[in-house]
Amino acid sequence: MAVVLRLQRFGKRTQPHYRIVAIEKSRGPKGDPLEIVGHYNPKAEKEKEKVSFDMPKLDRWIKNGAKASGTLESLILRAKKSEKAKGEPA
Repeated sequence: MAVVLRLQRFGKRTQPHYRIVAIEKSRGPKGDPLEIVGHYNPKAEKEKEKVSFDMPKLDRWIKNGAKASGTLESLILRAKKSEKAKGEPA
């Protein structure tokens, strides 16, 4: 059973929202995920509202060998970079 981390689309045609899910690679785009790890809203106005992760769940899946999709990897890097910038004194 190969597990991947990827985006799963839901929402209306003109209002896309995505769940960040851990799912078996063989399941289709509408398949039941093993676990929901976060959410992504590309139409949100503020950067911090676009992506939300449950970091302990995400780290646990990555440690257990789950591979993230290319798009999800870039979202994770962007979120971690904004966390670092937020934590530094101005």
